[in-house]
Amino acid sequence: MTELDGDAEAAPTSTLPRRQLGRFLRERRDANGFTLAAAAKLADLSSSALQRVEAGQTQKVRKQDVRALCELYDVDDVDTRAAMDLAVLARSQSWYHAYGGLYSDAYNMHVGLEAAAQQQTTYHEHVPGLLQTPEYARSIIGAYPGFTSSDDIDRRVEHRLKRQSIITRRTNPMMFEVLLHESALHRVIGSSMVMARQLRHLAEISKRDNIILQVHPYEEGMTWGMPHGMFTILSFATDGRGESVEPPIVFLEGGPSQDVYLEKPEEVRLYSELASAIRSTSLDESQSRELIRRATREFERDQA
Repeated sequence: MTELDGDAEAAPTSTLPRRQLGRFLRERRDANGFTLAAAAKLADLSSSALQRVEAGQTQKVRKQDVRALCELYDVDDVDTRAAMDLAVLARSQSWYHAYGGLYSDAYNMHVGLEAAAQQQTTYHEHVPGLLQTPEYARSIIGAYPGFTSSDDIDRRVEHRLKRQSIITRRTNPMMFEVLLHESALHRVIGSSMVMARQLRHLAEISKRDNIILQVHPYEEGMTWGMPHGMFTILSFATDGRGESVEPPIVFLEGGPSQDVYLEKPEEVRLYSELASAIRSTSLDESQSRELIRRATREFERDQA
């Protein structure tokens, strides 16, 4: 077991240590042949409490519980200390905790993992949240039937804009690969003015060294990856031993309460292949920027 690197930019949220701790304890329990119920009883925990710890869903993991589980699983002193350090890190409050109740637990976990990821690859049919202007974000969020309160919409827009710091920060900005369907450049979100501003921003921010933006044009038709819908793949940094601090995962955004994670290697491999198929039939970065600029000019003419 390895401790997290001390770089706050590399691990800025409590989500990653919670998941690392949970996976470590689950693997040790399995290796020792304990059922969840048996281990929980011997450690004086409820089965549901231990299940949540192993799933990385409990923020306030008690150090004494971690120690008891490590003793039960015959974990050596070095790994026990590392596990207890992860329990301490898991208790930290990240910026998005101030927005509690706005989003599903699955989406909140996505935000935490996104902030800790080294790279994100996403296929979208509208401009992804990390690249949205405030006006575009407000139009997208306001389109959901359940989001009717202006205060609620304001908080969601603010939340979305704060997420964007992971691609614009000076230290270790996340590598962001966007595979964008051409329809996103023409579908009117908000108004022609909103679209013109959004597309200008898209063309400009795509020049950043850590952002790759490729548009999949209409003339390429239906690539086999597209029927699976929009998806995001998160990849993480490696530790001092060259091992990933967290296995890559796939996130499927399904609306306000239907977000899904896929973590099995074969599932991640499938979506990596889908991304490759879409990428191979997309315009290159320069061609994509030119297409975005042409679409921008069309919206600017609409305002004349």
